[in-house]
Amino acid sequence: MPQKYFIKLAQYGLICAWVALLVISGVIVCVIRPSLLLDSETEEQQSIWVAPEISSLKNRPEDKLIKYGHELVTHTSVYLGPKGRVIATTNGMNCQNCHLKAGTVFFGNNYSAVASTYPKFRPRSGAVESIEKRVNDCIERSLNGRALANDSKEMKAFVSYIKWIGKDIPKDSTPAGAGLWKLPYLTRAADVVKGKTVYQNQCARCHGADGKGVMSESGLEWKYPPVCGDNSFNVGAGLYRLSRIAGFIKACMPNDLATYENPTLSDKDSWDVAAYVISLPHPDKDITKDWPDIAKKPVDHPFGPFADSYSETQHKYGPFTSIELTRTKSK
Repeated sequence: MPQKYFIKLAQYGLICAWVALLVISGVIVCVIRPSLLLDSETEEQQSIWVAPEISSLKNRPEDKLIKYGHELVTHTSVYLGPKGRVIATTNGMNCQNCHLKAGTVFFGNNYSAVASTYPKFRPRSGAVESIEKRVNDCIERSLNGRALANDSKEMKAFVSYIKWIGKDIPKDSTPAGAGLWKLPYLTRAADVVKGKTVYQNQCARCHGADGKGVMSESGLEWKYPPVCGDNSFNVGAGLYRLSRIAGFIKACMPNDLATYENPTLSDKDSWDVAAYVISLPHPDKDITKDWPDIAKKPVDHPFGPFADSYSETQHKYGPFTSIELTRTKSK
């Protein structure tokens, strides 16, 4: 057996021994660095992804399109919002309200793996989707707007920027820190009442006591985005799923304090405040064509029909472990 495999086995043994020691001594591990969870022999997947710098771009035509894409992600509403300079097609939120710092933050819903994994099959639509389709999904759901034409300058700019962000990621690979933090399930349902208290103590100072956000002085975009109401993401958005918004909150909120390495909220508080946010009113969305194979619906998809007998309430707020166990047994 090659020497590198003995080294890997030794490293794995040390990690297992360390975890066992913590369990025996009663230490609870709240946050595990994602780099410890990687199981790959490739240098690209073992390294921490760092987004390229927008300042590194020149003034070539392709660079200008990337820069415009960055501007659209950062200030979407200025160009596409209710008072948009180009077209009024979105609700006034910016893409980077959900894809932090223009899609560059570790576990901040970043764009690192988009270019490397698309086109790809997505069970929600039951079809192979392009990057353009994924962008329009966000526009129609998270920004509660109308789709852009694939051949529009704005769509080309979005796609150019997203591809540039992930330009150093090998095809068909996903770097550490892509997407959202995955929180362990609670043994109970997430608690809306407890979540309201967490919201008032931790979130209201930015998003407002009513969750309706704070508008910037320009009146063109939100200084702090709404988390509910007519100007927020609709019920078809990814962040309307409890596990996704809870992971986003855990790793990134409050935005001026938390990072994935140093989160502010506990796991329980993250689940509970997420439950409170999605309990508030959000715009409606026709999602009757989503998840054509209902058996593929995530355990926290809050709308039936389901391939199991659990209620919409439990699918929305949990507990989720029993649902997963039932699905496993049925297989």
